[in-house]
Amino acid sequence: MRIEVNIGEAKARFSELCAAALRGEEVILKKAGVPQLRLAPLEEAQLAEQKRIAAKRKAAFAKARANYGGHDLPIEAFQNLYPDYERKFDDL
Repeated sequence: MRIEVNIGEAKARFSELCAAALRGEEVILKKAGVPQLRLAPLEEAQLAEQKRIAAKRKAAFAKARANYGGHDLPIEAFQNLYPDYERKFDDL
């Protein structure tokens, strides 16, 4: 079930709306008739954030693979290409 309420009304019904969100109902808060927020249990929000981060990392690795996939340089060749390599990564 989906519950849509104005933010002003949500102030008065906050406990009720939180309970509904915890039961798994979708609670949408609107301002001037435009959806602005969605109440969700913290666990669900954290899972969604983890999925977003994982997708972003996957895309970054795919881009790196596309850009550098065919390059298998020994460290010496890499250092010759990037002379400041030693200085930047010497502390590691």
